[in-house]
Amino acid sequence: MNKAKRKSILIGSTIAAAGIAGAAAVSHAITEYLMRVALDRQAPKSMVKSQEKMMGEKQNRELVERIRHAATSLEKRVTETAEITAEDGTRLVGHWWPCEEPKRVVIAMHGWRSTWAQDFGVIADFWHDSGCSILFAEQRGQGNSGGDYMGFGLTERFDCRDWVNWVNEKTDVLLPVYLGGVSMGAATILMASGLDLPDNVAGIVADCGFTSPHAIWKHVVQDNFHLSYDGIRSAAANDLCRRKIRTTADSYSTTEALKNTDIPVLFIHGSDDHFVPVEMTYENYKACASEKHLLIVPGAEHAMSYVVDKAAYENAIRNFWKLYDPRVSARL
Repeated sequence: MNKAKRKSILIGSTIAAAGIAGAAAVSHAITEYLMRVALDRQAPKSMVKSQEKMMGEKQNRELVERIRHAATSLEKRVTETAEITAEDGTRLVGHWWPCEEPKRVVIAMHGWRSTWAQDFGVIADFWHDSGCSILFAEQRGQGNSGGDYMGFGLTERFDCRDWVNWVNEKTDVLLPVYLGGVSMGAATILMASGLDLPDNVAGIVADCGFTSPHAIWKHVVQDNFHLSYDGIRSAAANDLCRRKIRTTADSYSTTEALKNTDIPVLFIHGSDDHFVPVEMTYENYKACASEKHLLIVPGAEHAMSYVVDKAAYENAIRNFWKLYDPRVSARL
């Protein structure tokens, strides 16, 4: 091989190596950015501009305005603040709305980058008027609760159990407790179903919950951002997870919890959800080993099932209570 050819091969190899290194650097930067979007309390400023793209759907302004109005109204009515310290020392804040002569308690876990009032303002009156005392939790890493990071249910599932214990200490009589959640809040309570929960936890109502952090991140990256998930470095993502929330993205899932639960579950999802696809609820439903019920709301986008078909939603919950309130009373 002559000198000129050797030089050409060397230059080509150097360029190729530089390209690979550059691609790796870009991949790492994208992974780091997406993990900041997913977990950090303070979202990157650029995320605000891409919120609609991330959700994968255009918001119905009329419904959004109804939800905003209901949230403002709920915040004005609920004035009793609750505080607990989580197992890892994080300060958690909730909002307690007691009911006179309650029949049951609902513990409500809101979604990712949302608030307790925004996710439950529209349904709160129905719960309360139906004889429910309600504990609206503020998820860690959000709102007034402590913590720098969100855990996509991986860490919040333990907080859910702590709130159940708080409710049982707060109420004089052990009432049936139902865990309610929307989006990441739904994933939180579904993951909590795999824990050793008190006997008076009567059921779970999970609205548009995903199956695992890894699965929802993959969906958003591929389907909503239209990026190749192959470019996301899973090892780097897990390393960032471990540093921020002390566990990895694939350490647990809703399906793993549901395979081992005996708590009845009512699954709810909108058919037109582009943020958390309805197929994830089908997957959760299939995995669930306990008694289970399913409500799919035609035409509803993410977290919009209640405002799209209020009658069907309320009817499903009433039937759920009728089935499982008596069982808790019999056990206690």
